[in-house]
Amino acid sequence: MKKVLIITYYWPPAGGSGVQRWLKFVKYFRDFNIEPVVYTIANPNYPIIDDTLINEIPKDIEVLRKSIWEPNNFLSCFGKKKTESSGFLNPNPSFIGKIIQYIRANFFVPDARVFWVNPSVKYLKKYLSKNKIEVVITTGPPHSLHLIGLKLKQQLKVKWIADFRDPWTEIDYFHQLPFSNRILKKHHKLEEEVLQTADNVMVVGNTMKENYRKFTKNISVITNGFDDELTNKNSEVQLNSKFNITHVGLLNADRNSKTLWKVLSEICKENAQFKKDLEVKLIGKVDISVTQKILEFGLTKKVNIINYITHNEVVQFQKKAQVLLLLVNNVPSAKGILTGKIFEYLNAKRPVLAVAPLDGDLAKILKSTQAGFVVDFEDEIGLKNQLLKLYKEFKKGSLKINSKNIEQFHRRELTKKVSELIEQITE
Repeated sequence: MKKVLIITYYWPPAGGSGVQRWLKFVKYFRDFNIEPVVYTIANPNYPIIDDTLINEIPKDIEVLRKSIWEPNNFLSCFGKKKTESSGFLNPNPSFIGKIIQYIRANFFVPDARVFWVNPSVKYLKKYLSKNKIEVVITTGPPHSLHLIGLKLKQQLKVKWIADFRDPWTEIDYFHQLPFSNRILKKHHKLEEEVLQTADNVMVVGNTMKENYRKFTKNISVITNGFDDELTNKNSEVQLNSKFNITHVGLLNADRNSKTLWKVLSEICKENAQFKKDLEVKLIGKVDISVTQKILEFGLTKKVNIINYITHNEVVQFQKKAQVLLLLVNNVPSAKGILTGKIFEYLNAKRPVLAVAPLDGDLAKILKSTQAGFVVDFEDEIGLKNQLLKLYKEFKKGSLKINSKNIEQFHRRELTKKVSELIEQITE
């Protein structure tokens, strides 16, 4: 049995999307003769907590922990919330807010977890000297963790896989940060060094792969996925009686679709029955810019915002929805954005309506699985037609989707691919 060391910042009781990928790989690794060891933080201050995920950690897994000094705790004294997500940067910060953003961007490179790097390298060098580990795996963001892998590779010549759940300099909010030219160059240099040094780079989509090919040929696409082990496949799901459109996950300013709110408002004004039947559920943290647009277009009574709930509850909401809504960040890197929730949407087997690039990674998956429809960011006519088509099917009682080939995205199948990669680089 091969032993691998997984270096991850997010680990249960962390909730949200960041924890899912490697929790699930760890969950299934033993099925493929891989024994995982997890290295994570000892003093977590996660934005989202989901204690139910602890139950998915396999028994007797070795979990190593070391404390981290979080500068975010210090910055919170000046107005930045400890649990603030990078995806919720304030587009119009106060003077103090601008100072905090500048400090955050230029003094903590590549991110605020950089102070965990050197202590972790020191700790893990001792561990690796006493324990046989075939492969070290780092997963980011936070991309500081890749610097741990980089130093272990340089100093100990270990086999190393760098897993990018999101890109580094192409991540959706990167362009919003007030970098100096020197720091911007430093980010690109560090990213390039990680990509060129790792024995293999794992990415979640083809666009990211193409963007990174100029740095390395040792690159593998292993997407995120779904896990239906905890759900009863044979149980009857009672769909919402309303024309329910459900969005799951963080909804920040970049995902705020003015086109969507405008079109829904227009249809409500033109069709009284549609207005009566409509119900929009937003599950997860919602930016104030979203609620402002909902108010502006007179949709406040039609939208139900539900704060974070457990992952198991999220799955139930997805299965009961008439339509699953997916809003991709309207940013320069939108084509390559492939959020983890799309795969859980596939497992829910409800029609997916996405506002996203027509030539992006997401659109290709929806087309290949026949699981839903994609409308471009500014296509009001296309979105209106699609919503009316879905509503018509809803009124007829025939709103459903006949998706295909989704089993390739089951977490167990994806873990098999990771295991094959580990075998390949250790031969």
